[in-house]
Amino acid sequence: MICRDEMSLACDLAEVYHIYDYKTLPLSSVAAFFMGLRPDSRCKMLLSGDKVTLDTLLAAMIYDKLAWLQWAKTKDGARGINIPETVVSKLLGDSESKTRGFTSIEEFEKARQDLIGGET
Repeated sequence: MICRDEMSLACDLAEVYHIYDYKTLPLSSVAAFFMGLRPDSRCKMLLSGDKVTLDTLLAAMIYDKLAWLQWAKTKDGARGINIPETVVSKLLGDSESKTRGFTSIEEFEKARQDLIGGET
């Protein structure tokens, strides 16, 4: 873990525990301090493969929903053109938007069935 991203470990330990030179500590102490770090610390997010904290992702989803509602009231929204980019897709690094619009309830139900693959 230390070899993976030493700068993240040093920053997390300095920020949380005010340990500025962790190399003077025994490895078992560094491991114990590491286990006490928050789940959204740099090191733990790096090890889990997370790019964005859940709080940030939820806030971005709320912002995207509000932006879509505002866009839907415009002329472009009525025509279905110039769809706004989502903050969530930028945070997650998605190249294409996962948002989809439906023109009828039947179209929605068909897409829902395709997605879950079961009976309702």
